Amino acid sequence: MAASSLARPALAALAILIAAGAAPARAQNARVEILERRLAQQQERIERLESLIEKQVRQPERFAAPAPVPAPLPAVAQVPAPAPSTAPARSAIAGLDASGDLRVREEFNFSDADGRGRTRTALRARVRAAYLVTDRITAGVQIATGDPDDPNSADISLTGFDDDLEVSLDQAWMRYQSGGFTAYAGKFPQIFQRTDMVWDGDVSPTGLGGVYALPLGGGAQLDARAMYFAVDEAAGGPDSRMLGGQAVLAVPLSSSLKLSLAGGYYDYALNSLAGADAGDFRTNLMAGGRYLSGFRLVEGLATLSWSGLGERWPVTLTGDYVRNLGAAVPSDTGFNLELAAGRAAKRGDWRIFYGYSEVGVDAVFAAFSHDNINLATNYRLHGVGLGYVPTDNVFLDAIFYHYRPLDALYAAGNQPHDWLDRMRLNLMVTF
Repeated sequence: MAASSLARPALAALAILIAAGAAPARAQNARVEILERRLAQQQERIERLESLIEKQVRQPERFAAPAPVPAPLPAVAQVPAPAPSTAPARSAIAGLDASGDLRVREEFNFSDADGRGRTRTALRARVRAAYLVTDRITAGVQIATGDPDDPNSADISLTGFDDDLEVSLDQAWMRYQSGGFTAYAGKFPQIFQRTDMVWDGDVSPTGLGGVYALPLGGGAQLDARAMYFAVDEAAGGPDSRMLGGQAVLAVPLSSSLKLSLAGGYYDYALNSLAGADAGDFRTNLMAGGRYLSGFRLVEGLATLSWSGLGERWPVTLTGDYVRNLGAAVPSDTGFNLELAAGRAAKRGDWRIFYGYSEVGVDAVFAAFSHDNINLATNYRLHGVGLGYVPTDNVFLDAIFYHYRPLDALYAAGNQPHDWLDRMRLNLMVTF
């Protein structure tokens, strides 16, 4: 009995010692499990980042290109800007691409008898960024100088006793891409093939847009494009909007000759003008504070490209025709012809350009057409341009416009038969 009573305390003490020795072991095992989970999570993050970086390197066009379609036609009577730099994005964040451009312009205006001459210096600055949210969804923004109430220009005159420049959010969009389908929502880059006669290059539509590209084999491709453009929303009545579509067929005729054909229809319902100002009405005809005409535009474009002189001297001939089926006057058609030779992408490149156009007073919706000259419609226009790339990411060009009213009946304050002239000297850098 005494031995038994002595054994029980000994056994209890031994159990305490064993438990005390096991506790650190269990704690250590728990810490090891925590560390292993953390290492696994970190490895998963690294693999995701490596996947994003691999996609960015493999498909850089997903960040900058507005749609997987052929490049847009050159602007009417204007030497196009050089292609964006192909240098890798400077952003250190995987999936983020940032770029921009800065242009300084000296402009000279003169005529025979249609007002005094004018010289001005103008500046345009734009900064844009796009982030690859997933492998199919991209979000983008663009900040630009200029009057935020002017949809077709980001230029701003250097005046006002050194006042600061106006800057606004010019674009904010989401893009979804899957195979040959691309969709936009927000205020996004233009998706239609265009010249400045109908769509100015600075106009960024608001609403929804989509493109479906269908390869046809042999290098040919057919694109279907559609847009809902929310022009002006009215709280107490019908809205203003545009519904439009375009089909584009690109066909290689030979190894050096390519043809692109595009047909479009743009139907405007201009029920609300609350958000419009003088810069939106421009030279379209007005009656009782509203547009005299409706705007249902049918457009046809054709571009013939020849590369037989080598990659530095492509030759492009473009024709663009438009008719407004909703016009209330006979002056309802417009056309322009453009001939360009040379590219403007790499150091030492030259580009020359000539364009001629005639546009009726209500042939196009002036709020979104070009602002290259003082007349948005009712003009006869000659344009000549010469561009040069002295070094990478720098572009110089000179553009001369010679124009007058097309129809004396709609000349308004302009002398009907007086030719006006405008010379622009541009220096632009891209980054």
